[in-house]
Amino acid sequence: MNRIQKIFQNRTEKVIPFFTAGYPAKKDSIDMVLAAEKSGAAMVELGMPFSDPLADGPLIQKTSQKAIENGVTITWILKTVSDIRQQSEIPIALMGYINPLLKFGLINFMESCSDAGVDGLIIPDLPPEEAADFVEMSKENNISPILLVAPNTPDSRIQEISKSARDLIYCVAILGITGTQSATYEQLKSYLNRIGKNSSCPYIVGFGINTRSDVININEMAHGAVIGSAIIREMEKTSDPVECVKNYIGKITS
Repeated sequence: MNRIQKIFQNRTEKVIPFFTAGYPAKKDSIDMVLAAEKSGAAMVELGMPFSDPLADGPLIQKTSQKAIENGVTITWILKTVSDIRQQSEIPIALMGYINPLLKFGLINFMESCSDAGVDGLIIPDLPPEEAADFVEMSKENNISPILLVAPNTPDSRIQEISKSARDLIYCVAILGITGTQSATYEQLKSYLNRIGKNSSCPYIVGFGINTRSDVININEMAHGAVIGSAIIREMEKTSDPVECVKNYIGKITS
């Protein structure tokens, strides 16, 4: 049983911050994860920067470009996760796009993730019908393949995706890209009720979550709330990203 499987055994409120690995500086990444954990984060999602991040809005695209300029690579990210593992058992999922992973070598990548202590993988541009090898290799390496569903995903497909994922699925809360307008509460409630009726595994919600109220509402309807763009907006206001993460996560978890 990996760390993701363990934390989702119990239905408790979960906040899952998203950080682009190596943003705003490589030296801050480990301390940001540790600060998030100390302030109440249940799990962390680390973005692997890519030059053409289709699912990301302008804000996260900017962080991805900055991380690339900072020299962030897949190898560096895996070393960073390994270093975090010397100090923490917080579940870590990596989010990235398929082309860099294919260039790295998917088998090599999966084995390296397992060695480093990665618990989950999110690949937003890999359609579920093309994800069989990815899912199989993830599970062989005790990594949770976190597949995506959206408001327009049919019930039968939700059933198939959750069965394939097994451990966790990621519900896109709006159609579009990250950092854009949130769905209304009633739209979310209807959507997540449908997910609940059709998913055989826990499900978390991301895109468009900003406030403590959002966190409470999402956790009443799902198993966790992913927050990314809102944290980055806060970090842009300060020169101390670690302290910013500590304070912001503390604010939305209490």
